[in-house]
Amino acid sequence: MKEILREHPRLLGGAAVGLLAAGFLLMRSRDNSWRITNEHPQGTVVVAFGDSLTAGYQVGAADSYPAQLASRLGREILNRGVSGNSTADGLARLERDVLSESPGIVLVSLGANDMLRKHPIDGTFANLRTIIDRIQARGALVVLIGVEGYPLVHGDYGSRYRELARETGCVYVPDMLDDVFGDPALMYDQIHPNAKGYAKIAERIQSEVGDYLKR
Repeated sequence: MKEILREHPRLLGGAAVGLLAAGFLLMRSRDNSWRITNEHPQGTVVVAFGDSLTAGYQVGAADSYPAQLASRLGREILNRGVSGNSTADGLARLERDVLSESPGIVLVSLGANDMLRKHPIDGTFANLRTIIDRIQARGALVVLIGVEGYPLVHGDYGSRYRELARETGCVYVPDMLDDVFGDPALMYDQIHPNAKGYAKIAERIQSEVGDYLKR
């Protein structure tokens, strides 16, 4: 929707722009309107679990999004991101790298590599569901962080992430790279953010789901 407004500003009068913007905000406001599983977890450990977007590819440890988010929140976040991981890779190391920490909150950001490698989308979301189910079975709250890519090329990842979050009761952050991807000032390369890009991601996660992460 934002792309349409940028590319065709003269096609829309002021009233139409207002209606579209309101619709967009309403759509965003409906995220996390469902019942959240383990909304008040007992554990205190927070784990960020994912691929290179979590690990902080080619930036210092203090510049990854989990480290910058931890600084904003004033609490430790364990970074369990591994560059190149698919959802299958994440599932294989879930017990060792996440569940062994007895976490209270887990931020799950996996699927980007499945998308880039054109793995079957049903298999990707089956893996994510298993990861979420196993984390929630330990009493932890899951924050599911999506990536969207280009729907005509990769499939409708955005809708699948949101539906999975709703069905499993995850706290949901849509499109991790929104307003970062494609901005030269915020990107290290064509795929990965730089330190400023990760700062923007951390700021957005804090803004959208920070109340859960402060518990």
